[in-house]
Amino acid sequence: MSLSRPDELPDLPILTNKLYEKPSVFTPENLLREARRQKGLEPGTVPAICVLDPDGDLVDYLNATGLANRHKNWACYHTNLDTFIDKELDIEFGIVGRVVGAPFAVLVAEELFASGCKLLISLTSAGQISPVGQPPYMVLIDKALRDEGTSYHYLPASSYSYVNTGLRAVLEQGWDEAVMALEIGASWTTDAPFRETEEAISYCKQQGILTVEMEAAALYALATARSKNIICFAHVTNQMGQNEGDFEKGLHQGSLTGLKVINLVARLIGPAL
Repeated sequence: MSLSRPDELPDLPILTNKLYEKPSVFTPENLLREARRQKGLEPGTVPAICVLDPDGDLVDYLNATGLANRHKNWACYHTNLDTFIDKELDIEFGIVGRVVGAPFAVLVAEELFASGCKLLISLTSAGQISPVGQPPYMVLIDKALRDEGTSYHYLPASSYSYVNTGLRAVLEQGWDEAVMALEIGASWTTDAPFRETEEAISYCKQQGILTVEMEAAALYALATARSKNIICFAHVTNQMGQNEGDFEKGLHQGSLTGLKVINLVARLIGPAL
């Protein structure tokens, strides 16, 4: 039995009746209001710079080393928010761990912005598509192939979502390569990591895409639609399990690398928030 039915293509729900100019009835502000009521939480704000840590390794490292503190007023039903301080910069950051996939990432991002976040940094581990080095290495995602569903609820159909050009310019011009090497390029955002076929990978290589992950296209669509500051980094750690010894992220599971990225971004963009 064939699973392809090109003769039966109805109006696709993901592309129809979106009405991008219309406001949503359900809002993160109202959700957080009811969560605070049910949990008995006082109103509060989150740090101006927050981090999404899909793997959770950085959150685990911060807690294991006693550097993290639980945010007591974070009203999300699904996650915990920890905070930590960069003593060199004297800046407090918020961080949410294990926010995997486009829908979850955007849900939490909306809640963070509704709670006072001004800049959101996503630090996700990713698979290598077009080699630019031996993993692990860091890629600033400048555009993300929209092979997921969430972005289509925020922006009309197109091939890519893009990072804010102003944010990219600041990072590209000011990045300290002596602290950490940085690649800049495109990513493939997918909802289905176990459907990364040879044909799909070949297509992405032809497009010059460097890496594959699960959040960036949706986060950039949110950023564009809502005029929010979001920067997505891909920590390329694997070749999709094709080699024994894959998925190694470096010292402390890449946590020290992640902290360097956060520090550099805060140095360059933080003063303008």
